Amino acid sequence: MSQLKESGKKRVDLGKYSFDNGEQPGIKDLRQLSEEDRRQLTMAGMDISETQRSGSYLHVNHSKVHCKATQKGVEVLDIKEALDKYDGLPEYYWQAVDKDKDEFTRAAAEKIHGGYFIRTSKGAKIKHPVQSCLFIKGENVGQNVHNIIIVEEDSELHVITGCTTSSNVVSALHLGISEFYIKKGGSLTFTMVHNWGREIMVRPRTVCIVEEDGVFVNNYVMMMPVSSLQSYPAVFLNGRGATGRFHSILVAPEGSHIDSGNKIVLNAPDTRGEIIARTITTGGTIIAPALIEGNAVPAKGHLECKGLILSKGIIHAIPELKGTVSGVELSHEAAVGKIAQQEIEYLMARGLDEEQATSTIVRGFMNVDIMGLPPELKASIDKTIEETEKDMF
Repeated sequence: MSQLKESGKKRVDLGKYSFDNGEQPGIKDLRQLSEEDRRQLTMAGMDISETQRSGSYLHVNHSKVHCKATQKGVEVLDIKEALDKYDGLPEYYWQAVDKDKDEFTRAAAEKIHGGYFIRTSKGAKIKHPVQSCLFIKGENVGQNVHNIIIVEEDSELHVITGCTTSSNVVSALHLGISEFYIKKGGSLTFTMVHNWGREIMVRPRTVCIVEEDGVFVNNYVMMMPVSSLQSYPAVFLNGRGATGRFHSILVAPEGSHIDSGNKIVLNAPDTRGEIIARTITTGGTIIAPALIEGNAVPAKGHLECKGLILSKGIIHAIPELKGTVSGVELSHEAAVGKIAQQEIEYLMARGLDEEQATSTIVRGFMNVDIMGLPPELKASIDKTIEETEKDMF
């Protein structure tokens, strides 16, 4: 069951944030950004040179500032442009996410600032990832974005999305609606890197619909402080042979409250779902719900939730399996604890001191090799791990 409930001191007051007058001028070349902005975007997975990207989209505060596609077979637009071009996108816009789901979806529906629209051509194999960044640079800015990705039949696409704030922003709110549609035989790898700040409130709402033999792989990395993050992406495998996978790494420093999980619904025969979550608290709170629901046979699902408590903090793992038909195969593993002392002693016996041994174990725990990330993005994540280590130990 989703844990998306507002409570206590982390409740969002929408009236605190400004949803008007945040328009920004366009940027032709990302290298025109300031050194500090380039650094923030790089830490969120952006390739500023764009040499290894098939397209780019950058949204700052309330405006699209940079948008282009560089490979045949993929289209990249601002969502407002796409709504105009495609007569309101009646098959996709607010069709996967319910605009009346909660106060945040209603707020996003009431005033849209922008967001990316990415669509492949039928059969297109997009060589390099398309990248996007949703960037907040103003104090108490409320940002509403609506994103749509459509992967047409037998096409392949990797999208890397980074979300971040400038280093001098203390307080802001990000509301993000994302709707993904994968057609027959299509494949989407979606990698999201969140790099927020200590007083930032984040409320994304994401749903993916997958047709026959489609594949959806979602990689999510959140290692920097955030005041409150609340998300529960869901994928519905509606076509025979469809596959859905979620891989996530979450770190909660002191003061961070993260309520983030995943949901996979197996609605057709021969579907497969997998959820793998790695969570670490160094003083913050992590609520990690995960649900796999099987409504057809044959179908298989497995979820694995593992957490490390490195200091004061809370990890609340909530693995759930729901089978509604005879013959569905669902399984889960869940564990929350500390680093085993014998593992530390083993490494210390081979010449490492205690801190080095602990760091080595944590790095292995947060191994992102399983995600199949581009080398430059993995290097960015490794750099983030290095910068957060001083807070971990």
